[in-house]
Amino acid sequence: MLKARVLLLEDDANLNETITEFLEDNDYEVESVYDGYEAEEKLYERKYDLLLLDVNTPGLNGFEVLKEARSKGVVAPAIYITSLSSMEDLEQGYVSGCDDYMRKPFVLKELLIRMETLLKREFYHEKKVYIEIGNSAKYDIQSNLLIVENKSIALGNKESKLLKLFMKYPTEVLSHERIYGHLWDYEEEPSDTALRTYIKNLRKIIGKDRIVSIKKQGYKFTTEE
Repeated sequence: MLKARVLLLEDDANLNETITEFLEDNDYEVESVYDGYEAEEKLYERKYDLLLLDVNTPGLNGFEVLKEARSKGVVAPAIYITSLSSMEDLEQGYVSGCDDYMRKPFVLKELLIRMETLLKREFYHEKKVYIEIGNSAKYDIQSNLLIVENKSIALGNKESKLLKLFMKYPTEVLSHERIYGHLWDYEEEPSDTALRTYIKNLRKIIGKDRIVSIKKQGYKFTTEE
C-alpha cells in the first residue's frame, strides 16, 4: 500500500536515484525531478504529502521553489536536503517555509524518521482556522472537530481519517488503493464494504454531494454546492 506521495528535487543523479529507491522500498510514492522549474511544474500539476528539496539546483533553487509554492497555497511539509551549512542558509531555509533542514551527507534512515515525524502532523501551513465543507459544515483544524450548524459531531476513527484525507486533496480523484493505504494500518485487512460504510456515514453528515463516486476509479471530495 502506498504510504505517502513525495516530490524529490535533487540534481545529483546518483543521490536522486538512491533516495528514490530507498523511499520506494519503504512504500512511498516518489516523483523525482532534477531542476527547480520542473519541481515548480509538478507542484502546479498535483498535490504531494511531503517535499524533499535540494537547494543548489538548476533553474530555480530550492529556496525559491518553496517560497513560491507557499505563496500559492502549497501546505505540504518540506525538508531541505543540502550541503549548505551556514547559519544564514539555515535561517533562509526556515524563512522560505521549510519544516526541517538536513545537511549532506546524511543517513537515509534518519531522513525516513524525520519524514515520518512530519507526516504524523496535519494541515501544515494552513492559515485558516476552519475548512468550509458546505451544507453548514466546517472542520476546525486546531481542535480536529467537525462542526455542523454550530454543533460538534463525533466521528469514528476511520471516518475522521477519511474526511481529513478528502480535505487535503479536494477535487482530486482518490483511488481505492490510496484510501486503503491511508485508512488501514499494515496489520489490518482493507475492506471495500467497510469503506463504503464510512463513505455513507460521512455523506449523512456533510451531504451526499460532497463525496462523488467515480466508477472504477475511486472517490472525489468537493465543497461546491
